[in-house]
Amino acid sequence: MAMESVPNATASVSDEGMSAASAGKVPRTERGRRTLRTILDAAAIEFGERGFHEASVSGITRRAGVALGSFYTYFDSKDAVFRALVRDMSDQVRDRVAPAIRAAPDQIAAERAGLSEFIAFVRGHKEIYRIIDESEFVDPESFKLHYATTADRIAARLKAAAGRGEVRGDVSEIHAWAIMGMNVFLGLRFGVWGQDMAPDAVADVVADFLARGLAAEPRVI
Repeated sequence: MAMESVPNATASVSDEGMSAASAGKVPRTERGRRTLRTILDAAAIEFGERGFHEASVSGITRRAGVALGSFYTYFDSKDAVFRALVRDMSDQVRDRVAPAIRAAPDQIAAERAGLSEFIAFVRGHKEIYRIIDESEFVDPESFKLHYATTADRIAARLKAAAGRGEVRGDVSEIHAWAIMGMNVFLGLRFGVWGQDMAPDAVADVVADFLARGLAAEPRVI
């Protein structure tokens, strides 16, 4: 298989992504930030295609079209860029879904919009599943942080919605983790394994499911 190169980077790196560079190596110029973005994008392809153990720093730099010295300007090792990448991909998901969630008229609509955007994101970044899954063994703390942070954001949204009377008042951490787990596997099924349903169609089914399970008014069954 021909090695895939990275197109000119246009996406920015979040503040968290910047701090993910090895200690003392945070870029201070726009050019440096673009180089860091290019390296992270190349690392996503390298780790996504080859896995952590088969991936190499030289493979990342070849894909990025930068010198080895440029890599070590920002990262101390392959492990360091992998940790940064896990954090960066978490940030990319957050940044992709957040505007849709904020624009939604109520909480069920927000969860629907967030899932639809997530599946659409996964279809363009299928490597995210391999990278996040491998982090459980390569960097367990990053693996845990990825999911815990996501669940915390969902829990905060649900509690705020409960305060507005949009969802049941007893929403808890359990509901947040259940929603996140459902989204993760729906992303895998309809984002990575197959694309036989549009993201909005999947999200419509889930929105109906959540509306019945999180309804503010008790339902007699």
